[in-house]
Amino acid sequence: MLKIVPDPPHPHLFEDTLVQTTEHVNCALAVTHQSLLLSTRSPGSFLLLAAMHELESVRTLLENLLAQVQQVSEAPQTVH
Repeated sequence: MLKIVPDPPHPHLFEDTLVQTTEHVNCALAVTHQSLLLSTRSPGSFLLLAAMHELESVRTLLENLLAQVQQVSEAPQTVH
């Protein structure tokens, strides 16, 4: 019999996905920063600055979310 509702994601897999996503955002930030350094006088530099700002915002959100997930996973489990 097929399951209609999938199992919820495993918390560690979710945490691993957040870590990997944060690493990808950090790489994108590094590439954007390097591109900006190479083309400081071009008209496209404003777009690079905007992209860097958005990527930094995403990185901050991901880091906050990862910290929250780690706090929940490290919290002691109480038995009632």
